[in-house]
Order: sequence, then C-alpha cells, then structure tokens
Amino acid sequence: MKNNEVMIKVRMSMHDAHYGGNLVDGAKMLNLFGDVATELLIRQDGDEGLFAAYDNVEFLAPVYAGEFIEAVGEITKVGNSSRKMKFEARKIIVPRPGISDSACDVLDEPVVVCRATGTCVVPKGCQRNK
Repeated sequence: MKNNEVMIKVRMSMHDAHYGGNLVDGAKMLNLFGDVATELLIRQDGDEGLFAAYDNVEFLAPVYAGEFIEAVGEITKVGNSSRKMKFEARKIIVPRPGISDSACDVLDEPVVVCRATGTCVVPKGCQRNK
C-alpha cells in the first residue's frame, strides 16, 4: 500500500444482502468508497469534506454475504478545493459452505469487484492541513 492510500476491510453481512442468493447491492461498494474518501480528506485537509460526484463506476464481479472486501483509494489530483480520487474494491476471502458453515478460503489473488473515480470538495475555509 502506498503512503497516500487508505484501505478498509469489512465482511459483508446478511444485512448487506439485498437480493436473492445473498447478493450484496453494488451501492454497498460505493458506501465503502465514501468511507475511504472521508479518511483520505481528513488526512489531507483535516476535514471530512463532501463527495461531489462519481465520474465513473464499474461493477466487475458479484459480492455475496459472508465475503470479505478490502476497499482502497487514493487522491490522484489536488485542486484549490477539489480532490480527485480513484477507488478499488477487492474480494479477498470467500465462505465455503460446502465444507462447513464456518469454513472460508483466503483467495490467492484478490478479485476486483468494483472500480470508481470521483471528486470530493473541501471548502477553503475548512482546510486545516496546509
């Protein structure tokens, strides 16, 4: 992980499952990206800022309850008040219910489930880390 990156890891729960077959709503990945963006802005500016817009979002693989996801992000460009960011969510652990109710496997290679880019804004008056 780079110095300017933030990573969070979370297990998708049954409460995150929104569709049949315990499929997790893709919006959950955007929620994780929002948390990553918030930490990036606090580290950059000392303020939570505001998420202004996503420029691009790609859902690349399904996510199911019980899977572990790591979400990473970094600031790619700093303007006067805008911060461009990129994000990636990866599946890193999957349940193995065919073995037992509590069996899981760590994936040899993470599976990228979502990528996005977006812009956040921290008003000049709120920027404390200069």
